[in-house]
Amino acid sequence: MTAAPLHIEYESLGDPSHPAIVLIMGLGMQLMAWPDTFCQQLVARGYRVLRFDNRDCGLSGRAPGKKRAHLLLAMAASALGLPVRTPYTLQDMAGDAIGLMDRLGIAQAHIVGASMGGMIAQVLAAKFPQRVLSLTSIMSSSGYRKVSKPTKPARKVLLSRPTDPKDPESVIAYMVEMFGVIGSPAYPSSKEELRSRIGRSVRRAYEPAGTARQLLAIIASGDRRKLLHTIAAPTLVIHGAEDPLVPLAAGRDTAQNIPGASLLVIEGMGHDFPEGLMPRLAQAIADHCDRSEPK
Repeated sequence: MTAAPLHIEYESLGDPSHPAIVLIMGLGMQLMAWPDTFCQQLVARGYRVLRFDNRDCGLSGRAPGKKRAHLLLAMAASALGLPVRTPYTLQDMAGDAIGLMDRLGIAQAHIVGASMGGMIAQVLAAKFPQRVLSLTSIMSSSGYRKVSKPTKPARKVLLSRPTDPKDPESVIAYMVEMFGVIGSPAYPSSKEELRSRIGRSVRRAYEPAGTARQLLAIIASGDRRKLLHTIAAPTLVIHGAEDPLVPLAAGRDTAQNIPGASLLVIEGMGHDFPEGLMPRLAQAIADHCDRSEPK
């Protein structure tokens, strides 16, 4: 674990006396990537909802030091089974969530993570079992590379870059293109809607170097299947059948490696949170949390 705690920007929604759901977002994505409608539906089901910016993202603290993340070297080292040098790990990021719970006096919570956030949530459930009432892992993986390979179009758009990374309009155009590739084919968002939503995020904060460091933490985590076998919390794995970035096989593998986990496959869902799916996702997660509440 890192020695010095970082500032973690968060929002708390709902009655503080209600059971808590902690939402952990994915690579480079800010707390606002959890749609307001989704959060409010969980609040309406009787939960306090916490969403926050991961370290190196949004308005949360940045990792110390200015060293460039050498992703190609890290991927090569990982493929060879060698250690990957990284300023922090997924366990450190899980520790940020625990630190936030401590700060707010929350002894136990339902942990929900998406994509990289699902990986962090898995580590949290394994390493801090006494703090976890339930786990929901969405569009994520166990780190097993054989089942986690993106499609060629998804890989291509992810490896591309904005024409001018210093120009917000260029960044927004790039991200609109990216979500057009990895988004849900059965629940498409218009380009105008995407531009509006992404524009708010980019104007709030944009930290590509931080995203690269987060990716280092993912690469360094490697294959977590043995760790997943230690998770005791009731677990729901949710995955889109049409996810081009983290394929359905990765979701199936995740569920198979967590004892007693349930798998919910959503047809037509890709690697995003389309508004049309928010009622179904909120209901599935709230139902899972309800079943996992202490009797």
